[in-house]
Amino acid sequence: MGRTANYSRQTCGIAGTLEIVGDPWTILILRDAFLGVRRFEQWQERLGVARNVLAARLKTLVAHGVMETRAYSERPPRNEYVLTAKGQDLRGVLLTLADWGNRHVYDGAPPMQFVHDHCGKPFTPKIVCQACGEGLIPGDLRQGPANADAVTVGEALAASDRD
Repeated sequence: MGRTANYSRQTCGIAGTLEIVGDPWTILILRDAFLGVRRFEQWQERLGVARNVLAARLKTLVAHGVMETRAYSERPPRNEYVLTAKGQDLRGVLLTLADWGNRHVYDGAPPMQFVHDHCGKPFTPKIVCQACGEGLIPGDLRQGPANADAVTVGEALAASDRD
């Protein structure tokens, strides 16, 4: 993907995620996909990314099941890229990244804000425990026991490629 980092020998969910979406262009492609962008030309115009880089990132996202292609024209043949359920699961990651940037890069004066349709208020993500509903505060997490059967990122991705 044009990067030098190789996470394939790591045994970690964060490393596994980075192996698929860790490239900065990929994150921006996903951001725009959540904002409704579906076509190659739209991404190229919005991002100013080279065609070969964009094509490679989209190909990777499709290969890993984060996006899928759908034909929108037969003559000439053209596809658009749509987030899959697996891709939709990245929404919280992107919203949390945006919130961090708004607070720490833009010092609380964000260039763009998300608004929650149900209440009309600016949206700020909050991480809560699914079991008890409590919000997370520093020091609330510890690493649990390791999975003795855990495979490396490379092994996990190779297995999913076979599926």
